[in-house]
Amino acid sequence: MIKAANIRTIFMGTPDFALHTLQGLLDVGVDLCAVYTQPDRPRGRGKKLAPPPVKELAEQHGIPVYQPLKLRDPAVVEELKALAPDLIVVVAYGQILPKSVLDIPQYGCINVHASLLPRYRGAAPINKAVVDGEQVTGVTTMLMDVGLDTGDMLVKRATEIGAEETAGELHDRLALLGREAMEETLQRLCAGTLRPEPQDDALSSYAPMMKKGDGRIDWRQSALAIHNLARGLTPWPGAYTTLQGETLKLGSTLPEDGVDAGADAGATVAAGPEGVRIACGDGTLLVRELQLPGKKRLSAADFLRGRALPPGTILGE
Repeated sequence: MIKAANIRTIFMGTPDFALHTLQGLLDVGVDLCAVYTQPDRPRGRGKKLAPPPVKELAEQHGIPVYQPLKLRDPAVVEELKALAPDLIVVVAYGQILPKSVLDIPQYGCINVHASLLPRYRGAAPINKAVVDGEQVTGVTTMLMDVGLDTGDMLVKRATEIGAEETAGELHDRLALLGREAMEETLQRLCAGTLRPEPQDDALSSYAPMMKKGDGRIDWRQSALAIHNLARGLTPWPGAYTTLQGETLKLGSTLPEDGVDAGADAGATVAAGPEGVRIACGDGTLLVRELQLPGKKRLSAADFLRGRALPPGTILGE
């Protein structure tokens, strides 16, 4: 049986989502010879260069950090070969691994992906699952190939999605689940019981990177669909409409399906401390938090103290 401490490993990852898996590898004692992450980027109002979260954690543990602009650069590939990893673990790295890199480690490159593959391949599986109203999702560890999230599946962990859970909340839970799935993958690898399972391409779906424009609300949709959009795009890019020419972002919402508002889609029906009710193509949507440009997100009660929304106010005009 292989021991984790004998597996010379490189970790590739960048954002917060990758931290739990990196910490898990540290805790089980793999030989982490290097961490690859994206270059430092400007952040905050001052636009000062800030390190990725993964870099900060790696440096705390004295692990060498590499931040190449392009992983496919021949010099970078040679550098990786010189490190002679047995395994490369990839979690939200932010660059595509070319075949020249995939072929380096004897145990391959294993990716932690935030969906139950083959569903939701691509950059935004968490957001897309919530927007689509899925009730179950999870994480999959995958033996990477040259395709986009098309490699053989290794370990899956499933979890239910709460009816009001946002993509941000689900993100945090799946990050923990990803650590568990990677630890199980490593255990099976060491025991020689890892059994790759090919994906069925016929069952696949795609989750592209989210853009700001994806958050624009079409009030002709059902209240449930708009509710799913709002929570699936929280915290970014956010679901929005317009109010008298201004962008109005929606925070917490609650669908009231099957309620006949007797009003045109996008018209306010009632407004009070509990929220603003807005007519949709099917049902009404109770909006409990709202935000105007340059302002803080406010509860409906606080918002209405500064801005009245009488019945019949048209949103998204």
